[in-house]
Amino acid sequence: MAESTAEVVVVGAGPTGLTLAYELALAGVRTLLVEQLPRRVEQVKGGGIQPRTAELLDSRGLLEPLLRRAVPRDPVGGHFAALPVPLDCTPWRTRHPFPIAIPQWEIEEVLEERVVAAGARVLRGAAVSGVEPDADGVVVTADGLRVRARHLVACDGGHSTVRKLLGLPFPGRPGAHQAVLADIRLSAVSPLVPRQIGHMSSLTRRAGGHWAMLVPLGGDRYRITFGHAEQADTARDTPVTREEITAALHAVYGEQTVLGAVENSSRFSDATRQLEHYRVGRVLFAGDAAHIHSPLGGQGLNLGIQDAFNLGWKLAAAVQDRAPNGLLDSYHDERHPVAAQVLRHTSAQRVLADANPSEDVAALRDIVTDLLRLPDTNRHLAGLMSGLSLRYDLSGDHPLTGRRMPDADLVTDAGPVRPATLFGSGHAVLLDLARTVPAGLRLPPRVDLVRARCTEDLGATALLVRPDGYVCWAADGSAADGDALLAAVAGSLTTAR
Repeated sequence: MAESTAEVVVVGAGPTGLTLAYELALAGVRTLLVEQLPRRVEQVKGGGIQPRTAELLDSRGLLEPLLRRAVPRDPVGGHFAALPVPLDCTPWRTRHPFPIAIPQWEIEEVLEERVVAAGARVLRGAAVSGVEPDADGVVVTADGLRVRARHLVACDGGHSTVRKLLGLPFPGRPGAHQAVLADIRLSAVSPLVPRQIGHMSSLTRRAGGHWAMLVPLGGDRYRITFGHAEQADTARDTPVTREEITAALHAVYGEQTVLGAVENSSRFSDATRQLEHYRVGRVLFAGDAAHIHSPLGGQGLNLGIQDAFNLGWKLAAAVQDRAPNGLLDSYHDERHPVAAQVLRHTSAQRVLADANPSEDVAALRDIVTDLLRLPDTNRHLAGLMSGLSLRYDLSGDHPLTGRRMPDADLVTDAGPVRPATLFGSGHAVLLDLARTVPAGLRLPPRVDLVRARCTEDLGATALLVRPDGYVCWAADGSAADGDALLAAVAGSLTTAR
């Protein structure tokens, strides 16, 4: 059996695993990405990027190549439970207020190109069959290869092989509803078929005992999601038939809508589960390997990518022996509550979006729809669904501590800059907005000092921003205390000097 080494092995080349591999490689960590599929499946799947995820991808220069592949859609906000009121993200002051539609396989293709360019190794067609953790690392066996690494991160989906090999429970509840997802081509369409992606409430229809959502992808290509009461007892691995898809199309969109080809199809459920611990010794979990939930609101892909942004810089610091005490454990402490909240609100949406609502649920839908038209309610749910309102519980009294870096216009000596352009290297950034940071202050590697003016008052003269874009220290006085700042760096980011 061939032997190899890596500092980190990442299992699973979906959006979560690819993002994490990129973050690690960007930090100089020797990374091996292992994927059981020999080639990616060209399936749309979770093809929606939420505003906060767009900001994070923008901060690494990854958004622009993705936007070139985006599917045209109306400039309209996201949704809560498919209710007919768009969520308005503009009060959260972001340059990316609308969801972005991109087939998942194209997201993966762009990310994998960047992963390889950053120096990570990608091994496809290798199924993991053994995981042997010990006090110093972990040995991973995958199709004739044994790899010794300091850490393993499982990003291998809801049916995680790594999780099963370690015998870890995945508590929660099984799915109560089942549906079909398929990428199809239509050879003829009725007037009921949408011509462009709009608000989800305009894409979802019900008729003839079926519900369906038909999303136009350009030309004759569509993604259809559909269900009916009889699907509840269908086994997940039962092949989706052409007749099944045709029946849904005819019931909901009329017999003028003619199925041309089925490119791929699968079944999914609204099962809701979450690992109790995202770190088990030298093994960590991210994305669907750590949490699964109803797909309502397009949260899964985004939750996983944001897991990777949170974990990547912390794991790199741990591997390179420059992590402050407890930094790697803070991944679980910060991200587990975020996923738990997503599990709660997707469960609530599942009730509201029931395809055959009872009289009581219909009344509740009317009430919640009215509430969504109130600015404060809409702002709250827009922040929740987009990820823009997320605040980590970090030490410090300043109002910005734990929040995402405000997306405000900055001006440096070299000219105007956007905050996103400051994080391309994956470093933390000390932003000095009033020339208050002592001139002789020696910052450790991977912390960049940027002196700039802000076109608006952020309520701070200096901000220390983590590589994942969250403020971990802020000062609002006339001078930033150098000792306090260095203590914040050492406690929150790195012990390297």
